[in-house]
Amino acid sequence: MSPSKNRALLVGVSTYEDKQPPRGVPGDLPAVEHNLTMLRRALLRGGVFDEDSITVCRSPSQDEFNDALHTVAAEADGLLLLYFAGHGATPSSGDRLFLQMRNARVIAGGHTVFHGAVKYDDVQTVLLSSPAERIVVVLDCCYAGNAGLAWEHEYRDKRRVLLLMSVQANHRIDAGDAATPTPFTAELVQLLEKPGKLSFRWLSGELRERMAGRQTMRREPWVPQSRAEPGQDALLSEWPEETAAVKQPIVSPPPSRPSALLQRLRRRAAVLGTLVLTVTAFALGSYGLYALVGSSPGCAPPLELRLLTDPDLEPTVTAAADAYLTSEENTDGDGCRVSGITVYSARSADVVTALREESEAWQEPRAEETNPQRDVGPQADIWIPGSPADVARAEHDRDTNTKARLEAEGRPFAYSPIVLAVPTDVPAAAQRTGRSLTALLDALRGRADDAEVRRTDPEFADSALLATIGLYADADGALDVEKQLDQPRPPADTAAGLLCELPRNDTVDDRTAVLVPEFLLKTGVRCDSARRSPRLAEYPDDVPGLEPTFVRVRWEDGDGDLAARDAAVADFRAWLTDGPGQDAFAQAGFRAAAGPRPLLDGSGPAFGVLPAPGPLQESAGLNEMETALKDYRAAHGPGRVLFLLDGSGSMASLWDGPSGGPGLLKQSLGGLGGQDEYGVRMVADTPDGDTYETLLPLTTHARGDAVKKVDQAEVRPGADSDPHAALLAALDEMADRGADDRPQLIVYITDSGDHDRMTGGKLDEVLTRAESADVPVAMVSLRSGACAAGKPDARISAASGGRCLDADDDIGKGLSAEVERTGLGEDQ
Repeated sequence: MSPSKNRALLVGVSTYEDKQPPRGVPGDLPAVEHNLTMLRRALLRGGVFDEDSITVCRSPSQDEFNDALHTVAAEADGLLLLYFAGHGATPSSGDRLFLQMRNARVIAGGHTVFHGAVKYDDVQTVLLSSPAERIVVVLDCCYAGNAGLAWEHEYRDKRRVLLLMSVQANHRIDAGDAATPTPFTAELVQLLEKPGKLSFRWLSGELRERMAGRQTMRREPWVPQSRAEPGQDALLSEWPEETAAVKQPIVSPPPSRPSALLQRLRRRAAVLGTLVLTVTAFALGSYGLYALVGSSPGCAPPLELRLLTDPDLEPTVTAAADAYLTSEENTDGDGCRVSGITVYSARSADVVTALREESEAWQEPRAEETNPQRDVGPQADIWIPGSPADVARAEHDRDTNTKARLEAEGRPFAYSPIVLAVPTDVPAAAQRTGRSLTALLDALRGRADDAEVRRTDPEFADSALLATIGLYADADGALDVEKQLDQPRPPADTAAGLLCELPRNDTVDDRTAVLVPEFLLKTGVRCDSARRSPRLAEYPDDVPGLEPTFVRVRWEDGDGDLAARDAAVADFRAWLTDGPGQDAFAQAGFRAAAGPRPLLDGSGPAFGVLPAPGPLQESAGLNEMETALKDYRAAHGPGRVLFLLDGSGSMASLWDGPSGGPGLLKQSLGGLGGQDEYGVRMVADTPDGDTYETLLPLTTHARGDAVKKVDQAEVRPGADSDPHAALLAALDEMADRGADDRPQLIVYITDSGDHDRMTGGKLDEVLTRAESADVPVAMVSLRSGACAAGKPDARISAASGGRCLDADDDIGKGLSAEVERTGLGEDQ
């Protein structure tokens, strides 16, 4: 049997082609050049890699990096090591990490596009395609910790991947002196050059200890991060000299004063060392994971709590968790931190559905089309929804085989009314309180004929669903209300996103009133809030407010560390709901949860906010929210979706798995129900001269039968596709069926590989037809950059009023959201 082949790919981007603001990267990184030289030397001395097994890529372009990554991944069947140093970036609308290559530049707009950059999620997908027994990834860049999300959300053989990140999520770091390696890699190299057997876990702990005392660009502690499944490790260096036993990893935690029981558990863990960490974590199964983050020698690993929240609440909850990280209440008598908290959000409708109907699939995913771990996130210890009614919704008619149990606090711990935020350029209202939302809207349109009104997606965040309760309260029908809203394309996901996407070049921002949580008028938005039109809040008296509620989530068979986890959750709950954690909500502009609901911040209200707007609407009820959501989904009646699935030969490497073309299509079928019509066409030239083959006719289907049919589809090696002909045929088909005025959508899933057959007059013909057909087209490209300004995918989706998604986006979630807006999404 031949020995295993170890492979290492060392990537360092020290020079960049575009450094001019606002599109360019911040500048060159000369220190990175030293990183590659010194790290290669250290790896050679370590004996795990030889000259032939190390590939060094110096300032590669995006294509050069991708070619090298695929080559090395295919060759390794032992240990596969990927190292990256250079600029890292995250989009303003999300938290995923992009590795910027030599030709990187940024275009910000409706969504941020990173040309010449590679999404870490895609890198991890390529690595997992490798036959390697162990995969180690080391990232030395700004925002490196954001790669942890991709690792946590991965469920396919994650045990093989060990991830080391130079800094915690959402932090920038200094590259240091141009004449020396970067600070993190300098320490990494010194450790690798020590004699003895050096493992990933030991190295991770030592790096955290060595980086202690340094600060990130936010002047906060610089704490390298790591991710590894319990019991998994990898040998990275084995000097021939006789060595002492490998040190135990020194690991730290992230923020409430622990109970006496928890302190005893931690001291005992410190004595027993890694054995306790491994055995205890293994007992949790797929549920609990410990943070591999370090504080001081002798500290046992902290518990990592997973906190799931509403998308509009995520920035405030994250600020609170960050404050808790370093608080006195989260440090025990030995100076050790007690717990860390990972904050993430997901569509509120998905969260409620997952907790009510899919907890078993959440704990152990078995199918591509139903996978809450992918669509929502990790199993949560804590859930903070936007309304206590969400808890009632999640518990109403629950699956009898539920794996999750919810324990909600008796009352919310903060409050923010939903307001109609009207630009100051619009004539002021004589009465800003004491009227229904319908009355406020009628008065607004009476004062300004050109005033527009917009609301976010009621399925995505609670604030929009609460606003919808008021919108439908006095209406004859939901459809009439939806037609009166000025939504030129699908609604924004979050309130901050809504304000960010209002264009200023035609004064839309200056005349558009928005339904948003009041706190946003103080907190602002991340898209240069100083340039947004100032707004005055009007307070409808029939719209329930946003009321964050603390919910403990318990999972069946997830009690391997029950006492310690309960103590950690209880400590954080007390700090957040009744203690210093209220400061984060005060600074964000929230109100007290009870009584007359004064502003928590004693410094006074923000511009446009009334200090005491009078009686505010009580909490939303289960029936109110469920009815409003049902009416919203049914406002336009059953939908009609025509899927175009590129089946040409170039799709072969993008076909299999949940992120392949058929996998993405099947995931999106969850938004379609028994009354919705949908069809699937396989777009690829056939031997008979046709440009597509019908897999599913455009009619109603049982979802199980549709999934089986899509599973049978196979890519056609050597075949090309004709996107020009396929799109024209689809647009004609949908336009011919459009007489009944039901919602319609065309989805084209492709790698954009044959778009060179759709140029010049052919592209113009498609654009003209897309503009006149009145059917939105969602262009879904499995390649990066396809939605960049001027590209065919972007132009087609814009001309039709649809959405463009490419590999720089979270395609699965984006596509599912588009389909759900079109269909009823009823159970089948």
